[in-house]
Amino acid sequence: MTLSSISWDMILGGFGLFMFGISFMGSGLKSVAGDQMRDYINKYTASPFSAMLIGIVMTILMQSSSACTAITIGFVRAGLMNLEQAAGIVMGANIGTTVTSFLISMNIDEYAMYIVFAGCMLIVFGKKRKTQYYGDVILGFGLIFYGLRCMGDSLSALKDLPEFSDFALQMSNNSWLSMITGAIMTAVVQASAATIGMVQKLYQANALTLQASLPFMFGANIGTTITGILAAMGGSLGARRTACLHTVFNIFGTLLGMLLLTAYTNLITSLANLWHLNPMMQIAIANMIFNITTTIIFMPFLKQIVGMISKIIPGSEPTRPEVSIDNLDANIGTLLPAAVIEEAEQAIGKMADVVRQDIAETRDFLNKPGTADDRELLDQNEALINRCDKKITEFLVSASVKASFPPQDKENMRMDLEVIKNLERIGDLAMNLTEFFQMVFDDDGMFTPDAIEDINTMFDILLHMYSRAIEIYRTKDRSLFASLEEDENAMDAMEYRSRQAHFDRMSRNECSSAVAASVYCDILGNLERMGDHCCNIARISLSVTAEAAAEA
Repeated sequence: MTLSSISWDMILGGFGLFMFGISFMGSGLKSVAGDQMRDYINKYTASPFSAMLIGIVMTILMQSSSACTAITIGFVRAGLMNLEQAAGIVMGANIGTTVTSFLISMNIDEYAMYIVFAGCMLIVFGKKRKTQYYGDVILGFGLIFYGLRCMGDSLSALKDLPEFSDFALQMSNNSWLSMITGAIMTAVVQASAATIGMVQKLYQANALTLQASLPFMFGANIGTTITGILAAMGGSLGARRTACLHTVFNIFGTLLGMLLLTAYTNLITSLANLWHLNPMMQIAIANMIFNITTTIIFMPFLKQIVGMISKIIPGSEPTRPEVSIDNLDANIGTLLPAAVIEEAEQAIGKMADVVRQDIAETRDFLNKPGTADDRELLDQNEALINRCDKKITEFLVSASVKASFPPQDKENMRMDLEVIKNLERIGDLAMNLTEFFQMVFDDDGMFTPDAIEDINTMFDILLHMYSRAIEIYRTKDRSLFASLEEDENAMDAMEYRSRQAHFDRMSRNECSSAVAASVYCDILGNLERMGDHCCNIARISLSVTAEAAAEA
């Protein structure tokens, strides 16, 4: 047996299909879950235990603890959860990821192509989008096992290679080498499930002993932290702490497993003999027991671990607006109709704070210039604004159906609905600006210093207009509208001057970036339209007040 006689195409192609299946299945499951996943995360992470359960469910749905951790870091960066909540999710992710290895051990690969066929039929012939999403899930599930089947026979041939036999012997004799190999492999492919699936196949083929397979599995828990580290690089303090916590937790768990390796190997061997487990199931059970046990051991010390991480990475997080609006209950209108208006306005106030911060962070994205992590944060802001829009609108509409309101309250509800739509539109335009800035960065270009100065001037006017509009909404103070109109005139004049200056720079060939030159006027237009929406908020707020005064 030589290296050239191994079917490397089947090993590499099968491994590629296996990883693609995991990714495709996870994407389909996320699409099926839709926005409910975010709602559940916000609602059910109040305690570390419930956060752990959410982490388990998220990882099972996405078939990737790395993806779960990366998303959790995004939530921390967006201010949707604190470090202690994130810690619970991270610990749950380590348990959820064991489901993949358990499924692999069930020898479903014999039916893989039937599963692939069923998934393809749903995708091709499904009329509804959700049916196609289910097809994505089924197709991804089938590809996981077809990929494993492709790898299986070729991997079993590795044991006959003298070079691999020597390497496997070294790993059996040096468990730390096996652990390091597992960590490196997982860091490269960024999927612990893929590494453990490979170990299951090698152990089944007698290419690795159990003594070498378990440290390989332990090392995968360290390697999987690389995704969280990459997601947190250059990010917020909370994001870096979450990545650090994930890394520390998995390293401590791995070290514990390595110290008890001999005893743990004997335990798995005893369970295998007692329950008549096949080789792949042995690794799956070992992985499941290990991750559940380490989580149980460390969970009582969660606060202490969080405190330690805060000392390792010192600092204080900037204050972000509180955005929890899950306590909105439309049934309150049947008992106290006036309370509906109060609840809605408090929720709109929270939404307004998020929009204000989104505008400021959009400007920062231009001036830094922004990184991929900053872009992820802005995407989170946009999703949060849309969620607020949906939740508050549903609350007002549902309350109006369930209870009878006096005319003035109905007008206030109409006003609130229009204010929400204008806030949501400002968020959309901010995202448009982010996309324009990203287009310039992707082109390795930049705006001229004069162009950036003009954009920043318009941002200054916009932020002042926005603050004034929200103040008018909250106080209904008509005397503030005059200054808002002055800002609107200043914004219109600034846009005109900036356009003319831009055309002058282009005529002098001062614009080195073609993309920046192309989108510059669009940026100015978006800023001016955001100012218009600020004025809409103020006019709507004052018009309701005027109508009430006229009726009185």
